[in-house]
Amino acid sequence: MTLAPVCDTEAPIARVNPVAKLAAVAAVSTTALIASDWLTPLLLLAALLAAIPFSGIRIGELARRLRLLWFAALTVVIVNAVFAAEQTGQMLITFGPLEISSGALLGGTAIGLRVCVAATAGVLGFATTDPTDLADALTQQLRAPARFTLGALAALRLMPLLAAEWQQITSARRARGLEGGWNPLRRARLFASTMFTLLVGAIRRAGRLAAAMDARGFDSEIPRTHAREQRMRPADWAVIAVALLVCGAAVAVSAAYGVFTAFD
Repeated sequence: MTLAPVCDTEAPIARVNPVAKLAAVAAVSTTALIASDWLTPLLLLAALLAAIPFSGIRIGELARRLRLLWFAALTVVIVNAVFAAEQTGQMLITFGPLEISSGALLGGTAIGLRVCVAATAGVLGFATTDPTDLADALTQQLRAPARFTLGALAALRLMPLLAAEWQQITSARRARGLEGGWNPLRRARLFASTMFTLLVGAIRRAGRLAAAMDARGFDSEIPRTHAREQRMRPADWAVIAVALLVCGAAVAVSAAYGVFTAFD
């Protein structure tokens, strides 16, 4: 696990200012979450997929990062279709107590598509952004407090270490014969104890890191300088404008077809 960009650093989207990418991701995700129809998030998802060649991300790496999120979206579709409050429209599946209608399936699909849009937009944004560049942009463009930004950056940098420690703990326990096997209760207990061990280690490391950062003056009120300047260029504003234009076009097309609804 790594937080370094998994893309070609010379790709057009990779060169965009991190704040501009955050604004574009926020615009697309907010539009998808506000629209409760199926067509608006579908159009937004198509636009995101069309932007993949400009991101410089390898398809295999992108699929690896999205597989669990899209699986969660599929689960959302199934759960909402099966447990819908009302089964409206044509009945598609009737198997004992299980009933799925076209209306329930369409409603579940709309929710699943919204999840896919938010997940894909977030992965495209963060997989093409270096965490240090993001922290620099937050403090320079958005004037975010340096203490908060640097603390968040340090936490992000520690996430790969947590993944490595998880592997070490599980490998050490497996070497001692502590495995859950096919027993779900035993596996649950091992998972809980491993999580507790990892949490204790993370808290101790966070305390030491906070003390070290304070000792080095990270909590100082003196204005900080930046080694790398982050500026909003015309291309960055163009990315935000294109994102807003795509959101407006998706809503307009859905409204023209008479399916657009919001805040459902």
